[in-house]
Amino acid sequence: MSGLTATEALLATSGLHLGFQAVVTVVVYPALASTPADRWHEVHAAHSRRISYVVGPLYVVVAAACVWVLVAGPHTAWAFAALAGHAVAAGTTAAVAAPAHGRLGRDGPSDREVGRLLVADRVRLAATAAAFVAAPLA
Repeated sequence: MSGLTATEALLATSGLHLGFQAVVTVVVYPALASTPADRWHEVHAAHSRRISYVVGPLYVVVAAACVWVLVAGPHTAWAFAALAGHAVAAGTTAAVAAPAHGRLGRDGPSDREVGRLLVADRVRLAATAAAFVAAPLA
């Protein structure tokens, strides 16, 4: 039996990434957004602490699979589409979601920041879904 290929790793991590993102979009962020203002700091701090145990390792695994595909191939349009989906999700996290979480943790809830976070989250869901659709076609 042969080992895992770069394409198989990309498909597996794409599914993992999409599954995680779907749970965040459908369950985690709606619960966070409905947190009463008087409990916001406590709930947001707990969320931030707990989610980091999942997000950090997940992004490392996804990044490793993407680098593997870049190095070993396949170098197809579908592979690059999958890589782009993961890049958009990671970039949105770094450029929008993480700073919004920082402001929400520091300043408390505001409709503008919570809205920004929810929009960023939908972008990440769409990007991870696109990566998952492209990965098996790579």
